[in-house]
Amino acid sequence: MWVRGVVGVLFCLIGGVWIAQGTGALGGSMMSGKGQYAVLGAIVMLIGLALLLWAWRIRGRRGRG
Repeated sequence: MWVRGVVGVLFCLIGGVWIAQGTGALGGSMMSGKGQYAVLGAIVMLIGLALLLWAWRIRGRRGRG
């Protein structure tokens, strides 16, 4: 359960960086200012949020029993 949560947080952070680089808000790399990285970052962030939701739901089920 906690592995999904940790991976979810990492995916959200990586996705956020990629979105910032893709939109040009964070410069200094070859990814800066290229829109496809913003789209990829959004996809990675959504996967991270799904993993966090999954971990949270599993935790809730175990706590009831």
